[in-house]
Amino acid sequence: MPSRQPLRPLDAFQGSLAQRVYASLREAILSMSFRPGDIVRKPEICEALGVSRSPVSEAVARLAVEHLVRVVPQAGTYVARFSLEEIREGAFLREALELAAVEKVAQGVTDDQLVQLRRNLRLQQALIEDMDIAGFYQTDAAMHELILSFTGFKRVAALADTSWVHVNRARQLILPAPGRVQSTLSEHQAILSAIEARDPQAAREATRLHLGKLIGFLEPLALSRPDLFEPD
Repeated sequence: MPSRQPLRPLDAFQGSLAQRVYASLREAILSMSFRPGDIVRKPEICEALGVSRSPVSEAVARLAVEHLVRVVPQAGTYVARFSLEEIREGAFLREALELAAVEKVAQGVTDDQLVQLRRNLRLQQALIEDMDIAGFYQTDAAMHELILSFTGFKRVAALADTSWVHVNRARQLILPAPGRVQSTLSEHQAILSAIEARDPQAAREATRLHLGKLIGFLEPLALSRPDLFEPD
């Protein structure tokens, strides 16, 4: 198994033992600590997390349902390679949810909600200045989660996360690209400006532009890094 960052300990997560093992493994896959095509060796995971084989097997089964790992009979379990089809579908679903969400939020945003969004943008700027790409990535995700939560609908954020999972993993490959992080911040600032102006149409267009940029960066990767992608 290639050298990688260790799995986060289970006390960093909540839930049953199997749920915490699943969360630790899922985080490692989404962060690209476990890379597409890597072999998932259950004994090593058991040792790293200090658990028996049963919760690891249960976690791997859940990850297989999400298409984050592939279980090949008589061959082994592998971290799934990227699928452009799944990425495009996930981006389509996420865009539909986010455009509806940002339009609703722009119509009725509160002063307190604007304070939270502005604070998030200031933190994004600080993280860029500190060259903390991982921190920026987390704060970027938090901004989108804030907008989704401001709709007041409890299931929207979970639905968006489910649809976005494959895009979310693949975008780890492009955030370090020269200029992309600063461009992402500018796109976020445009979204916030439209929400501040309480302009639903402008908020939709700024969000559409932002999400569309991501797919434009990801699709060429299938050509430049075919080792990471399933054949289309």
